[in-house]
Amino acid sequence: MYKFFSIVFLFLTIGSFGQNLKRYDSTLKIGKVGFRVTCINKSVTQNNLNIKPIGFKSEAREVSLELKARVISSEIDDLNQDGFVDLIIYILEPTGKTNLFCISSKGDEMIQPIFFPDITNDTQLSKGYRGRDEYKLVEGILFRKFPIFVSDTTIKEPTKKARQIMYRVVEGDRGTLNFKAFKNFELDVN
Repeated sequence: MYKFFSIVFLFLTIGSFGQNLKRYDSTLKIGKVGFRVTCINKSVTQNNLNIKPIGFKSEAREVSLELKARVISSEIDDLNQDGFVDLIIYILEPTGKTNLFCISSKGDEMIQPIFFPDITNDTQLSKGYRGRDEYKLVEGILFRKFPIFVSDTTIKEPTKKARQIMYRVVEGDRGTLNFKAFKNFELDVN
């Protein structure tokens, strides 16, 4: 019986390790327009991320860049409410933190980045923050939720509260697009 459980555990461990190294390849479309996202996900410190616009005018070209993270998943929606699809790529950084890489479509002619703010730059929102972010995209609004910790860093377990932050994409200086927090609240968690 012990050998059976050891073998099952070994297969489960190997299987879950193999899943972390799985190539990411996804095509996301709304109507005839969207993106194909590919990443080998071989190393957490260096990967090649490819984003290919689909259904765009000829000016939009495939983007290839080095990513110091692994791609977890991706979603599309109209984030800036301009009638054109935008892309969110969820990435896992070497530190274990989940982050975002975002692209906006400018009239299905070209793409531009959408900047996501570092939560540690906001003392109010980052109070009690230690990662473990969960993201959800609902009708152009990005929801971010994470457990709240007490300020004493020796305590390893979170409190029984979580913070939820809602973000919208807004136009910033010189036409840049940025996620901006517009609402946040605390939730009781069990």
